[in-house]
Amino acid sequence: MTVNRRTFLTTALIAPLPLVAAGQLWANDHDIWSVQETHDALNDNAARLIDIRRPDEWRETGVAQGAWPLDMRDAAFGERLFAAHDLADGQPVALICAVGGRSGYIMDQLRQRQFTGFVDVAGGMMGSRGHPGWIASGLPVVTPEVALAALPTSLA
Repeated sequence: MTVNRRTFLTTALIAPLPLVAAGQLWANDHDIWSVQETHDALNDNAARLIDIRRPDEWRETGVAQGAWPLDMRDAAFGERLFAAHDLADGQPVALICAVGGRSGYIMDQLRQRQFTGFVDVAGGMMGSRGHPGWIASGLPVVTPEVALAALPTSLA
């Protein structure tokens, strides 16, 4: 039986999430891109990027330039995630968090329910073992205010 979006939204994404220590726990179960691959895809307009961290994290480090900030703790996150997928119009939607744990968890939930078109950004913003992350790679960031101002109205 295929799980529909509504069921997924109410059971997987909105339910409380366990703490995940490292995104690499999920590496064998989903597509993973490096931060450089993600940056290149954004520059080529070949993908969309969603920063799923908390607003305080966005303020601390900035948001990857071109990313849509969507706090995964928000009750409407699941609906907004699929709305972003629809806006991507067939392009992959990359998920980035701090080090890869939360994005890995979301990716695992999506894959288990056979949703496609999503990828995980290895190392996230801060980096993890073997992955330098967006910031350490010297990739561009913007303030949360700039990122939120660029958010499509259907995702706000």
